[in-house]
Amino acid sequence: MTNSSLVLSFLSQLQIHTPLPEGVQVLNPYRDKAVFDLCRRFYEKYYGDEQPRFLILGINPGRHGGGLTGIPFTDGSKLEQYCDIANNLPKKTELSADFMYAMINAYGGPQKFYSKFYFSSISPLGFTHDGKNLNYYDIRALQDILKPFIVQSLEHTLTMKIQRSICYCLGEGQNFKYLTALNKEHKWFQSIIPLAHPRFIMQYKRKKLEDYINDYLQKLRTPLDAGTDS
Repeated sequence: MTNSSLVLSFLSQLQIHTPLPEGVQVLNPYRDKAVFDLCRRFYEKYYGDEQPRFLILGINPGRHGGGLTGIPFTDGSKLEQYCDIANNLPKKTELSADFMYAMINAYGGPQKFYSKFYFSSISPLGFTHDGKNLNYYDIRALQDILKPFIVQSLEHTLTMKIQRSICYCLGEGQNFKYLTALNKEHKWFQSIIPLAHPRFIMQYKRKKLEDYINDYLQKLRTPLDAGTDS
């Protein structure tokens, strides 16, 4: 099966069955037929093959990015402007997507980038609380409830052609700590490389944007330059 077939099959079945803490709502854009059609066009365009990719894991989708488009770190504007996939979604830009597509374009553009890398998140579904984005680790009870879902999701992701030598983690703090502990338990990857989270960069380090883009490019290119295999 192609990577796109595996991804789309997974996304179509994504659901959290366990009751969540009071006030926590799930963002599941894949239930929307129009959104799922955009995902189909995106993944068939960039992942309609059986070539291996390196995995880059975020935290969980947000309301204006992956939680809206179904495509990690891609808002409606970037999907149309850089991926050439027209859509009727709101064109409000999202900070993480702003950074990611600046980095992707510096890498050589979406076609080149997505041929080598695959974005997902520790939790492939996002969350809100009181109408605001919520990270899976912000509420300890939520993190504990989600562990079986997270493990199952990651193991399904690894049915794709994923390089196991290195996994990249977006976030050098709690997300990296959590993924490192999970990997120690399940031994999915030989090593995990943390990258500064794009939202942190755009909110607090924007003056050093080019430095962070170069840091990403250097770390992402290192295993490729070394000819690392899965």
